[in-house]
Amino acid sequence: MSSGHNQIIKIKIFINLNIFYQNGVKLIIDQAKNKVIAQIVKNLHRFSDENLIRLSYLAERIANDEDKPIVRFIRKMWEEKTPAAILAKNILKDLSDNCREKLAVNLFINSMLIGNTKRYEFEKKNGFIPPHFMVISPTMKCNLNCVGCYAGKYQKEELDFEIVDRVIQEGKEMGMYFVTISGGEPFTWPHLFKIIEKHNDVFFQIYTNGTLIDKKTAEKLSKIGNAAPAISVEGFGEETDKRRGKGTYQKVLKAMDNLREAHCLFGFSATPTRYNSEVLGSDDFVDFYIKKGCSFGWYFQYIPIGKEPDVSLMSTPEQRNNLRKRLSKIRDTKPIFIGDFWNDGPYIGGCIAGARPGGYLHINCNGDVEPCVFVHFAVDNIRNKSLKEVINSGFFKAIRDSQPYGSDNLLMPCMIIDHPRVLRNLVKKYSAKPTHLGSDSIVNDKKISKFLDDYAKEFMDLTKEDWEKEYKKRFKHWKEHLIKVH
Repeated sequence: MSSGHNQIIKIKIFINLNIFYQNGVKLIIDQAKNKVIAQIVKNLHRFSDENLIRLSYLAERIANDEDKPIVRFIRKMWEEKTPAAILAKNILKDLSDNCREKLAVNLFINSMLIGNTKRYEFEKKNGFIPPHFMVISPTMKCNLNCVGCYAGKYQKEELDFEIVDRVIQEGKEMGMYFVTISGGEPFTWPHLFKIIEKHNDVFFQIYTNGTLIDKKTAEKLSKIGNAAPAISVEGFGEETDKRRGKGTYQKVLKAMDNLREAHCLFGFSATPTRYNSEVLGSDDFVDFYIKKGCSFGWYFQYIPIGKEPDVSLMSTPEQRNNLRKRLSKIRDTKPIFIGDFWNDGPYIGGCIAGARPGGYLHINCNGDVEPCVFVHFAVDNIRNKSLKEVINSGFFKAIRDSQPYGSDNLLMPCMIIDHPRVLRNLVKKYSAKPTHLGSDSIVNDKKISKFLDDYAKEFMDLTKEDWEKEYKKRFKHWKEHLIKVH
């Protein structure tokens, strides 16, 4: 072997060792930085407002360039004592030590920082960015029988522990450290606490009717720390009991008392319909649940899917648009985090279905992988495919390529109720099968299709002016971002 060849080999070895060293140093620095951040977040409740503002300048110095504007935005919140800053202080002050630590480490460090890095590293090797989170419904069994339940027609099968465990592990390897457990009623699934405890580096959100959260369950959630229940309500007593059954409301209030006394993070989940939309958008409603201890609230418009789909239950386009405006004001004035899933399109780049970057997918109790909790069609089953294969399927890629569904009006993000022709075409093109009896009515029932087409046109007319004047320029970057990542 020539001396020249030996020299080349030595140079290659040196370069590889240098790269390994640099990556190792970077990893050590990143790990140290994350530990410092976690310790700061865990102890924020001990800081005065003045010290928090001083601390933000240190955070800005060590932050990545893309994160510096976020740090400055947060500092401004503290300086102006906005409702969001008050909410953050209340959360950190009121949580148990375990809940506070898991919120800091699992949600802010693992999901937002480490997870984000892993998702983009995954893209370099695999050609696509994984979604931010997933929803898993391991059971559709439920102790209630609610009117118009979106999940009421699924078979009462269950996913076993091993399937859910594998999927969550695959998700973590792709950078997904946030998992929502839905149903059915998740607290009827026998493996719920086992899966939460095993994956103690993940932050879980649990959609629940709340009736099974007694003091013992609340204390267990507080001790584990990495799960936050979102409890379903329809308004106050009259609205909740009318849809969910007599006596349910009092059980919900008791569950919230139990969670608050155990110092758990929790919130509410509400379904606006034609009959309760005004109640759900009222100051009285939001103020009441803030006093009960809710730190967040999710709004999901009623969709004619699942158990006895009924388009007459849907909020009118006017009600939906009015609620959008009301919730925007509530965000600016009240210490609670509000998510409005059909009206927040401008803030999240439109529809988040189909496992798009920043989005999610849904795995139901049969293992069918649906693009969205409310799109009950699938081409793949997680029992015989990996999460990576499912996300990269032709059906899911077509959904992502279609976003934002041929319209730049992100106030109309949904392929079910805002662009129903898109859903019909995708289901037909990819022969997506209905995931329960009757779920194809949303694309095959002519009466429902006609209603949704008319609804979409009316909502477009209502929101067009607001989009053009208030949102289009501010959120132009989202459309450019979607084009880039696809």
